[in-house]
Amino acid sequence: MKSPQVLTRRRAGVLAHPTSLPGTQLQGTIGGDARRFVDWCVEAKIGVWQVLPLGPTHEDRSPYQCQSVLAGNPELIDRSEPMAPDWPTNPALPVATWLREARLAFEEGANDATRNAFANYVQAQAGWLDDYALFRALRAAHNGLAWWDWEPPLAARNACALSSARARYAARIVDEQFGQFLFDYQWQLLRRHAQDNDIELFGDAPIFVAQDSADVWAARHWFKLSEEGQPYVVAGVPPDYFSATGQRWGNPLYDWQAMREDGYGWWLRRLEHELSRVDLLRIDHFRGFESYWEIPAEEETALVGKWCPGPGAQFLEAVRKRFGVVPVVAEDLGIITDAVIALRDEFSLPGMKVLQFAFGGDASNPYLPHNHSPNAVSYSGTHDNDTTSGWASDADAQVLKHACQYLDCEPDGLPAAILRANFASVASLAIAPMQDFLGLGSEHRMNTPGVAEGNWRWRFQWEDVPPELATNIASMMDTYGRC
Repeated sequence: MKSPQVLTRRRAGVLAHPTSLPGTQLQGTIGGDARRFVDWCVEAKIGVWQVLPLGPTHEDRSPYQCQSVLAGNPELIDRSEPMAPDWPTNPALPVATWLREARLAFEEGANDATRNAFANYVQAQAGWLDDYALFRALRAAHNGLAWWDWEPPLAARNACALSSARARYAARIVDEQFGQFLFDYQWQLLRRHAQDNDIELFGDAPIFVAQDSADVWAARHWFKLSEEGQPYVVAGVPPDYFSATGQRWGNPLYDWQAMREDGYGWWLRRLEHELSRVDLLRIDHFRGFESYWEIPAEEETALVGKWCPGPGAQFLEAVRKRFGVVPVVAEDLGIITDAVIALRDEFSLPGMKVLQFAFGGDASNPYLPHNHSPNAVSYSGTHDNDTTSGWASDADAQVLKHACQYLDCEPDGLPAAILRANFASVASLAIAPMQDFLGLGSEHRMNTPGVAEGNWRWRFQWEDVPPELATNIASMMDTYGRC
């Protein structure tokens, strides 16, 4: 039985993580400036706002290696939106200090309805929130050490050790619960504002989770780990467009047999949680459901490894039974086999078409616009690509010649031509990063795969957005029927 398609309208989208938004804090937030960004999308006739994963990051700030796939990043909370009198607004306070001050102000001055909302949230989310808050408290108590470097009873989740820790770190645990309450409160305000303006929120879910996460610490039995909690095989991809030695991500791999015997409950709960926040969800590295690259943990690169079967159609059928439709966009970039395509199409999942990958070959390249299909998402580029202006300025001669010939433009007009070709595509959804709308160069790219430093920091300010830009984008959306 074919699944119904999730892309039912011809729409345009923008890719911009909340950290990239303007504001007075050290990074963008999900508060007032996020709602203003929704308003800008309305003016530009953009109907979809795509974000990256929203979880609390590690020191490298990568949203694809979060401390939890269910929690929200407390750094994204807009501190200028008070929940009680004497609310702290200092944007420079460390998040833990700010959460403590905010919670104390909340306990002192919030009204009864808001207090009850917090209590109800903690109770409703206890299935994941209790472990997450304790994980964060213990990680702070151990000066940021990974959980496997804690005392063995805590790492192994000995019941007596956990009970003692909950009592010892009770205040910090409540701080972390409060942070998740605030994140959820502000995110749902943002979502309602988007819904009121017919803007869909498009989320992102990495297929794998970070080893140093509450997810793995609280449920080691779902992963291929040794008795000490160390992975003996890790995730990644073999050599591809992005890296000659492949990408060794280092994430622990799932024990799919154990998950299958449980009816994929862990994944279904995760998807249900994600879909309480967004209207559509991209699964990063979708091909891992068909087969995944298993790298021996002792290997330093991804050159040595093997393909292993994933859960395949059985898993996606469980998703379809739970949700009625599989509300997922498949990130199907890189080495894609006929089996991956068949799995994607069996469940009517839209794939991704990235125009930066389209040129330099022949007319059969699937990323060329004439090969697109309606059940797809077309991109000028993604968070892992250079900006389109940067890509065009650095493209080799063959690629540049082909692109200009195909798009009938001169090299200096290539970025604008790619943007127009993207939105002219027959793909039901076409998305461009905010950097491409702004015409920015390589120094503004969000991430360089395989490079550890300097990523995930790009940000714009409102004064960087020309007043006429939204009008010009809206005209393009009118032209290509994406309103």
